[in-house]
Amino acid sequence: MTTLHLMVGLPCSGKTTLARQLEVERSALRLTPDEWHVRLFGQDVETSEHDARHGLIEALLWDLAARSLVLGINVILDFGFWVREEREDFRQRAKELGASSEVHFLDVTEEELLRRLAERNTQSSERVFHIPVEMMKSYMALFQAPTPDEWERREEEYA
Repeated sequence: MTTLHLMVGLPCSGKTTLARQLEVERSALRLTPDEWHVRLFGQDVETSEHDARHGLIEALLWDLAARSLVLGINVILDFGFWVREEREDFRQRAKELGASSEVHFLDVTEEELLRRLAERNTQSSERVFHIPVEMMKSYMALFQAPTPDEWERREEEYA
């Protein structure tokens, strides 16, 4: 049975680093929308087009993920999944394709996130966004940490 891995956490929490590790350990296709977005559109996080572009990229990556799961390839979606409703939606999608799902949550303190953000924003990158501190703080206010029941691998109930 193939597995859909959901990387959950805010920017700078270490999601992509862990996703790269899981990519090798679990022989999985890693799909990180920020890498696609920055290469296609540059550092546009503060533009009015950003959210629409990002949504389109995530939709395209889901199409690729769904086909991969059906073909027997494990997939890692490095989307962040900030709210429970979105996590549950993607877990249901995996179920409908006959795949199991796992949540990988990176719980990092606000202080550490802001420290990492400051460091990241000083570096030139074609893979990650530079995010203003105030924008990051607004993200923190929106984020819903997963509850312990979400951490469990969902397989048997979906088999």
